[in-house]
Amino acid sequence: MISEKQFQKELDIIIANAIREDVGDGDHSSLACIPADATGKAKLLVKDEGILAGVDFAKQVFNYVDPALKIEVFMEDGSPVKHGDVAFHVSGSSQSILKSERLVLNAMQRMSAIATKTKKYVDILQGTGTKILDTRKTTPGIRALEKWAVKIGGGENHRFALYDMIMLKDNHIDFAGGITQAIQQTLGYLKGNNLDLKIIVEARSLDEVREIMKNQGVYRILLDNFDYEQTRQAVALIGDFCLTESSGGINESNMRQYAECGVDYISSGSVTHSVYNMDLSLKAF
Repeated sequence: MISEKQFQKELDIIIANAIREDVGDGDHSSLACIPADATGKAKLLVKDEGILAGVDFAKQVFNYVDPALKIEVFMEDGSPVKHGDVAFHVSGSSQSILKSERLVLNAMQRMSAIATKTKKYVDILQGTGTKILDTRKTTPGIRALEKWAVKIGGGENHRFALYDMIMLKDNHIDFAGGITQAIQQTLGYLKGNNLDLKIIVEARSLDEVREIMKNQGVYRILLDNFDYEQTRQAVALIGDFCLTESSGGINESNMRQYAECGVDYISSGSVTHSVYNMDLSLKAF
């Protein structure tokens, strides 16, 4: 996984690029009718139900736009919220508040939706010992926000990107000439480049699970599109050899059944790619 320093760098890039994209050479709507020295106050109003996410990110946005803005937080990230709740107040330059408004809302609405969906999945898996993972199926350019939201909702992050973990999927295996060839070439590559990266290998059948287990250095086996019985058999076969992960065709209606097969993780792209934004507003008062 990436370090906190790397993660913060991603957030800094997101903020700078989003403000560049939205503000350009100036927020002319505000510049045209709001005096430069005018001050005001606004509240983050919740008009929905779910899990709040993005408060800490909002603080970073406000600080980037204007370090003099003051934020009074009433509800932290991860808090259950309902219609009418107020998450925070922001006060200071009216122009600065308006310049920050859209990025704060866009980010918090999406992050809260992801955190809410993740929490729903976490609750479904409660008591099984299986953890929910996100994937790389994220919105280009804002992956850090979406993966942060998964953590806020109680899930865990898979690899952040292509550079922080090895994942040998079907195409890698086929292009490499087979499972053993792919694993052995990967181990050689890591050693030759002095890299310390975990290796996940995808299996499409029990026979492939058996072949993977003939090789050392595998951190986790991904059981892709296995049914319940195949998953139970694979988990029993793998035992303590490495960790297990299920994916493919898994949703809230069958997630619990897969967890009860004994897998360590279930990965789901839907926690980030299939959500409806939480309804939030930033209102002057």
